[in-house]
Amino acid sequence: MPLRIVFMGTPDFSVPCLSELVGVGHDVACVYTQPPRAAGRGQKERLSPVHAFAEQAGIPVVTTPTLKDPHEQRGFAAIGADVAVVIAYGLILPGEVLQAPKHGCLNLHASLLPRWRGAAPIQRAIMAGDAETGVMVMQMDEGLDTGPVCLGDRTSIGADETAGELHDRLSRLGADLMVRALAALERGSLDCKEQEEEGVTYAAKIEKAEARIDWNSPASDLHNMIRGLSPFPGAWFELEVNGKSERIKVLRSSLTDGAGTPGKVLDDALTVACGSGSVQLTRLQRAGKKPMLAGEFLRGVPVVSGTTLS
Repeated sequence: MPLRIVFMGTPDFSVPCLSELVGVGHDVACVYTQPPRAAGRGQKERLSPVHAFAEQAGIPVVTTPTLKDPHEQRGFAAIGADVAVVIAYGLILPGEVLQAPKHGCLNLHASLLPRWRGAAPIQRAIMAGDAETGVMVMQMDEGLDTGPVCLGDRTSIGADETAGELHDRLSRLGADLMVRALAALERGSLDCKEQEEEGVTYAAKIEKAEARIDWNSPASDLHNMIRGLSPFPGAWFELEVNGKSERIKVLRSSLTDGAGTPGKVLDDALTVACGSGSVQLTRLQRAGKKPMLAGEFLRGVPVVSGTTLS
């Protein structure tokens, strides 16, 4: 018998799971998502990706700015859900909400818990040089990603894989995992176990200030930083263009041989010396411009061998 579900999510990462739940025949009674936000050059209000999908699927949508209000909590409980599925919703769920569905709230988290609890597990895993990550379905409690883990899948992280690429893979992997978790819940066989106490790390929100490239860092660290921050917010350095300092984002790089003063360009293909080793910058973006491969970038902004980057 299909489960009656409240789905709670906001960004693109959440959409494949919502689509799968609808596709396999569950009764998605309502979607909770963040309110429309001003976006783009015109600053017009834009629906969240989950909101847009729900409207197309004919699912009722709630965009309350808080769930701490007792009136909102009573409305949530009145839905009579068997379970709530929570994926990157964006609001803290108080105890009254966590306990309202018959089987509580299941969260999909993009890491191998207890490693990388918190807001930015995909980016932090890459920036730390992790070779492996995964997705896990967790029974939510009032802690920060501390609840019992019910099901998980592991996957390797490619040596040059960016956060954007890994995000898309984990989104699809997570959708399949949640469908399997709910099937087990229907059968009464979903077994959730407390997380290990050792190996806890926290994936703090990415701050813009930490995206500036420090060429004194080892090449491997910079390569991980560049791909971990791609496509957003994008690791960056400053370059003088037509007499003005311009911020240049680096969206892709590769590790190469070479040595020199940190920040020195070693050839005509944007190989840059680091604290140890060097990186080749292969995909870049100027402010207000589209991303481009290094060859196209260099045709518009020549950076000759011997240049020292800030």
